[in-house]
Amino acid sequence: MQRRIQSRIKPEWADQSVLDFLAGRFTYHQAGEWAEIIKANHVLLNGSATTAASFLKAGDLLDYTAFDTPEPFVNLDVQIIHDDDDIMVVNKPPNLPCHPGGRYFNHTLWAVLKTTFDLAAPALVNRIDRETSGLVIVAKHERAARICHTQFAHRKVTKHYIALVEGLFPETLEAVGQMSPDLVSGVHKRRQFTLTHDANPTETGTNAGPLRAETTFRGLAHHQGLSLVEAVPRTGRLHQIRATLHALGFPVVGDKLYGPDPAMFLRFCTDTLSAEDRLRLRMNRQALHAVSLELRHPHDGRAVRYEAPPPDDMLSLMGHMAAALPIRSAPQTGRPSRG
Repeated sequence: MQRRIQSRIKPEWADQSVLDFLAGRFTYHQAGEWAEIIKANHVLLNGSATTAASFLKAGDLLDYTAFDTPEPFVNLDVQIIHDDDDIMVVNKPPNLPCHPGGRYFNHTLWAVLKTTFDLAAPALVNRIDRETSGLVIVAKHERAARICHTQFAHRKVTKHYIALVEGLFPETLEAVGQMSPDLVSGVHKRRQFTLTHDANPTETGTNAGPLRAETTFRGLAHHQGLSLVEAVPRTGRLHQIRATLHALGFPVVGDKLYGPDPAMFLRFCTDTLSAEDRLRLRMNRQALHAVSLELRHPHDGRAVRYEAPPPDDMLSLMGHMAAALPIRSAPQTGRPSRG
């Protein structure tokens, strides 16, 4: 599929050149590459060819069609857990983004659903991080999407994750607190979890301030300094499980953002991780997996539960701890018949 990006220029983006705007906002191309793309007439300004030096005004429309833009390597091994006329439930592999963004377009779960599984307009009801593996619910039409989204918004969906963490995790732990931006970190998207004894911590109602975060944890097994942990988030905040485990002193194995060294994520972004870094991480991605989901089916409201085993990288590291996985039945693979 060809990627098409349209940007309506906001007042705060005006009075800069086409080249400066594109190079600053879409950093997957260098400025010189953007100059060549503009010269080849792949960028239109208000429907007409433009130049790199043309200045933008508020309300202008920039239209860019990408031709053969290279994308990073990803894992495209998407497995279908369930498929019917209303929803498809898939087991997303690690290192696959859910939605297009940045350098990723065709190398996303959304694109795989369209091109490999022939879904015309897949609506991803829940979203998990690129490195996180596990269950994603895909609605096939607007009614199914609306019903599923409503259940997630009203916390009617039970989500179970498993994680491999550093240290000896307790048998049970209830983490109630607040999530807020980490103002000390040099990474914009990093979040900070703070425990509170208040059953109803203050919320600002915006992502800029503290938000209530609640997760129930259960230690399932431990071996050689690692623990297999089940996490049931009661709220759905950005990086909630990872940031909470980090704050509790049990960082997720392989987590570069909430791991043993706060500078490790920056080294990862610049491809300068050292051999020592990789040894400390144990895995090349965060060991977090969405293992089960329980909700009401959008067709008739019946209670359904879907499960997905963790991928080989986690299974290999957990060894005999895998016997403690909270999975009730073997999931389906391939495309099941509808009925």
